[in-house]
Amino acid sequence: MDTAIIVDTKPVILELEPGTYWWCACGKSANQPWCDGAHKGSDFRPVRVELEETRNVALCACRQTGSPPYCDGSHKRL
Repeated sequence: MDTAIIVDTKPVILELEPGTYWWCACGKSANQPWCDGAHKGSDFRPVRVELEETRNVALCACRQTGSPPYCDGSHKRL
């Protein structure tokens, strides 16, 4: 099984408009926190984020969260 790359030890805080986004689950994307297809050939798949209204989100950057793509504080144990 592949291991996700820890991009940062704090969440990515963003205000997102309504729409569909694809969160990078592998940590290899050059377009963090979004998927750019760098996971190809690995066990990882991007996580779909669907928003119906504008909202602030805290996206996991350590890839250790139990609730992907959202930060659950797991980075505090690294």
